[in-house]
Amino acid sequence: MIINHNISALNAHRQLGANQGAVQNSLEKLSSGLGINKAGDDAAGLAISEKMRAQISGLEMAGKNAQDGISLIQTAEGAMNESHAILQRMRELAVQSANDTNTDSDRAELQKEVDQLAEALTDISKNTQFNEKDLLTGAFAEEGLTFHVGANQGQALSVKISDMSADALNVTEDYTVVANKAAATEAGQIYYQEAQEPVEAQTIEVTGNTFTYTDASGAEATATWADADSDPAGDGSLPATEAGYFSEDGELLLQADAPFDGDEAGTGTGTAEIAATKGTEAGYYNSDSELVIVTNDEIHAVDAEVKTGINISSQTSADAAITTIQSAIDNVSAERSKLGAVQNRLDHTINNLGTSQENLTAAESRIRDVDMAKEMMEFTKNNILSQAAQSMLAQSQQIPNGVLQLLQ
Repeated sequence: MIINHNISALNAHRQLGANQGAVQNSLEKLSSGLGINKAGDDAAGLAISEKMRAQISGLEMAGKNAQDGISLIQTAEGAMNESHAILQRMRELAVQSANDTNTDSDRAELQKEVDQLAEALTDISKNTQFNEKDLLTGAFAEEGLTFHVGANQGQALSVKISDMSADALNVTEDYTVVANKAAATEAGQIYYQEAQEPVEAQTIEVTGNTFTYTDASGAEATATWADADSDPAGDGSLPATEAGYFSEDGELLLQADAPFDGDEAGTGTGTAEIAATKGTEAGYYNSDSELVIVTNDEIHAVDAEVKTGINISSQTSADAAITTIQSAIDNVSAERSKLGAVQNRLDHTINNLGTSQENLTAAESRIRDVDMAKEMMEFTKNNILSQAAQSMLAQSQQIPNGVLQLLQ
């Protein structure tokens, strides 16, 4: 018998510590409801469940993205619904004007409504926005809008939305291009000058009243200021350039690093980069010899000098307008149909995302969550063992007392 080391007490103490640790572990799991509270509980299970959690949260956000995409599509499609109503009214007016029971004055009044309806179409195109994005201006006609509808990289779909303005639908108001500036201003129409020969941008060297330039054939040519101010419209206006222009006094004004102004006599020296394509206040000819006209703060490029739109001022033009408007109606219908198909696709995507999220959550739960009944059994067992170890530790402390009997 020994008294320096109580081996029984040490054993009971060790078992008590282990049982109390097991009890604490069970209490932690029962309190949190999780079978894995720290990496030591299940290192592999922790790594797998965290990856699943990333997928679950990604699927949840992808569902929200798809819902936002549906909202955007509904905004665009709802605006086109009104565009359809406008086009139907325009077609109705064209059919009415095509009937020869109407006089020219009647048709003029019908034309006024058609012009206003065309303006309304463009207004809808400009003003239809979702989160400050213009939807119907053609901004997304080429690259399209991307909806990220998956939890991982590249899981996205794209939708293109065409320009739904009156100009794009070819039902814009009827432009009348005239050569007389005063008459055009009074009538609110487009003023143009005779077409200028388009050439490449060039450096024009001005010396005295003569400037040297490269003509359309690429050969070097010279001209005096008097030769340049051709005034084709006959009303005192002169052709302009991007980098300079002719003033009403016949001065060539050039914009280089600093403005170079020639006086009436054409004296001065300087060089400037000038695009030789010439134009007017209301429009200009571009490098493709297309007439680009500017009206209502918009730029319209057309292939001919006269931009023809919806004109129902005569029986013949009204009859032709019916087909033009019907084509526009068909284009809007096709666009709405496309957006509707994408919306249905997103609906199915949302349903699939919900199913995937549910299944992944169930799988993650099996790994991460604790079986409360089983863990309660473990807690009860470890709690009883802990109490028993405490009792045995107390009993083991009495064993050395037997040594006293040998000393009596």
